[in-house]
Amino acid sequence: MFELRLMVPEDRVEVMGEALDELDALSVSVEDADAHTDAEQALFGEPGMPPPREGWQRSRLVALFQDEAAARHAGQVLAAQDFFEGCALLGVNRLPEQDWVRLTQSQFAPVDITPEFWIVPSWHEPPEAARTVIRLDPGLAFGTGTHPTTRMCLRWIATRSAGQLGARVLDYGCGSGILAIGAAKFGATDIDAVDIDPAAVQSTQFNAEANHVRLRAALPEGAQGPYDTVLANILATPLKVLAPLLCAHVRPGGALVLAGILERQAQELQEAYAPWVRLSVADCEDGWILMTAQKA
Repeated sequence: MFELRLMVPEDRVEVMGEALDELDALSVSVEDADAHTDAEQALFGEPGMPPPREGWQRSRLVALFQDEAAARHAGQVLAAQDFFEGCALLGVNRLPEQDWVRLTQSQFAPVDITPEFWIVPSWHEPPEAARTVIRLDPGLAFGTGTHPTTRMCLRWIATRSAGQLGARVLDYGCGSGILAIGAAKFGATDIDAVDIDPAAVQSTQFNAEANHVRLRAALPEGAQGPYDTVLANILATPLKVLAPLLCAHVRPGGALVLAGILERQAQELQEAYAPWVRLSVADCEDGWILMTAQKA
């Protein structure tokens, strides 16, 4: 593998990335060229949402190619384009041979939800302290237990008694199915996990089988009737749109659990759900909050 490295001003990042894609780059990454200096710029965004900007004032693009000839050809083609003005070629580097599978796996260690409840990739042994374990490997669907929103939802599940969680649970926007699997591990027996993405439905089915739990994974129409607990770890905007639907699925006395919400968005979520339930903040981590309500 060979890397083609370029220095690119912010307003050329998008067009340069598209050009590299047309030149058959295997991947293109964008880095702050001033990272770890006094000129470093922080860019913040929400998962699943477009980035706030395409790049930094001085962005370093790193394009990966299968061989050196392809990388050098791409650099020559780009340098001849009108839009290359203000950009610079930094060079072509050969990447050292690595066991990419092992390298990727090394980046995912077991994650503790509580001292006795852990998310453990298949290539790791569970920690000695683990009494409840979800086996989950990184995949296409969102939800591996590393994000604060997922951890807070799982922590909420783990700290309920079986009676509080209830037998019938809905995981709306299930992603990898991790919340539905967590509910099954802590006593729920009638579980629906739904998502608009067929890949997420397939991932949930696979992960449920790997964890030896039973649930129904389907597209959103698979959510039917009232539930003892409704879980939705999405983002604030779709959560507001879904307010009537999600609340309709909570039985009287049941629990609604929402995540994917930033601290500053608490009030707008409370206002959106006010016609049906009274939301309150139940947990917070790294600027994210978990909001819950009990339906009257």
